[in-house]
Amino acid sequence: MPFLGQDWRSPGQSWVKTADGWTRFLDEKSGGYVGDISSFCKKDDHNKENLFNSLNYDVAAKKRKKDLLNNKAKTQYFHQEKWIYVHKGSTKERHGYCTLGEAFNRLDFSSAILDSRRFNYVVRLLELIAKSQLTSLSGIAQKNYMNILEKVVQKVLEDQQNIRLIRELLQTLYTSLCTLVQRVGKSVLVGNINMWVHRMESILHWQQQLNNIQITRPAFKGTTLTDLPLCLQLNIMQRLSDGRDLVSLGQVAPNLQVLSEDRLLWKKLCQYHFTDRQIRKRLILSDKGHLDWKKMYFKLVRCYPRKEQYGDTLQLCRHCHILSWKGTDHPCTANNPETCSTSLSPQDFINLFRF
Repeated sequence: MPFLGQDWRSPGQSWVKTADGWTRFLDEKSGGYVGDISSFCKKDDHNKENLFNSLNYDVAAKKRKKDLLNNKAKTQYFHQEKWIYVHKGSTKERHGYCTLGEAFNRLDFSSAILDSRRFNYVVRLLELIAKSQLTSLSGIAQKNYMNILEKVVQKVLEDQQNIRLIRELLQTLYTSLCTLVQRVGKSVLVGNINMWVHRMESILHWQQQLNNIQITRPAFKGTTLTDLPLCLQLNIMQRLSDGRDLVSLGQVAPNLQVLSEDRLLWKKLCQYHFTDRQIRKRLILSDKGHLDWKKMYFKLVRCYPRKEQYGDTLQLCRHCHILSWKGTDHPCTANNPETCSTSLSPQDFINLFRF
């Protein structure tokens, strides 16, 4: 064909099939077409040129209008790694400027996991993303998610702390990926499917490493928990916010087992995590006719979310719409910046970027 290697639809050219084959009609001086179809092609080319110019004008006008609106509504975007602009205006405007993936990339979660006050917060956020928000992340954000997760696992393997917390996170992520991989035909994951299979294999490897951890008892001959008076032992147990930790502590020694079954201890634990209305709906009586607070606690955990408490959280400045870690200064223009900050739970952080 005569148009191989060159677009036969290029402006100023026309190919016509004749008895001798394909012939190009082109007026090199005027740039127009010659032959029997010259008048028609000139008219058609003129109309196309006008249409093209009109489309260019419309696109340019829309772009200028969009830029003008953005400049009015969006005074700041990303400024530093320590804080991030979230929104200024309506909900739709906020989502147009910043997504969950962008915020996840910009906020320094890699450094946050090294801070013991922020570790549980980051792990909880990773768990919530794994449950329902993984597909809303961009490819870069998903890669960043896996990199942060790997650093979390390595920290736990080195410190041998928060093992159960990371086990639950890995199990949640693996379960979600199993479901998403089965729906790969719907393009729910970004990237090659083999890459995600490799990531799932890495999760299984991390789980095996966590299961192989052997916690050795330190060679310490000083005062231990069981050497303290019973009132102090009970006071320490009251500081635990997870009933599973309380059960595990009761398996250490016989006297701790007795204290871990204290009804008042489990009652305070239920009242800390759940409301009176929730407790009244899940009443359980023991054989002696008393309220079985221990059984009630585990039943309430299955029905309602527990109260979350973190040493450090992300905060949102309602005046500047800046998102930053607690204790991180940002250029707030309010008269009383302290009154404008609102602490965000991990779920609140994700809700900021929901449509």
